[in-house]
Amino acid sequence: MTRQRTFVATAAVLAAILLYAVAPAIAHHSSAPFYDPTKKVEVKGTVTRLLVKNPHSFLYLTAPDDKGQKVEWQVEMGTGAQLARNNLTIETLKPGTDVVVSGQPSRAEGSHGMCCILSLTKADGTPILRGRVPQEPQ
Repeated sequence: MTRQRTFVATAAVLAAILLYAVAPAIAHHSSAPFYDPTKKVEVKGTVTRLLVKNPHSFLYLTAPDDKGQKVEWQVEMGTGAQLARNNLTIETLKPGTDVVVSGQPSRAEGSHGMCCILSLTKADGTPILRGRVPQEPQ
């Protein structure tokens, strides 16, 4: 093999390795276009279900809106593994559990969504989750 071919082959292998290494970072997106990091919303409601999946899990709860009508809130969370590391499972957040959750509200007008949990407690104040866990800010 000539020197030029060896160089080209080596460069191609290094480029492939670099692309493989940075692909996960490129694929991940910021939550800022979807949720407003400058605002905080707090909701007191009842868990209807916890959907644990990758890349994002979702907590669903019903809570009264400002007119007293029950609405469903969707709380975007981290991966199943992140939830498990924080002892957050379908057993710890069973349907019917009354909770208070705060986080960044959805930017979509008229929607009832949030992400980037700042706190999640039972209705009596018992902490379930604190801080920007399990989804770190982007």
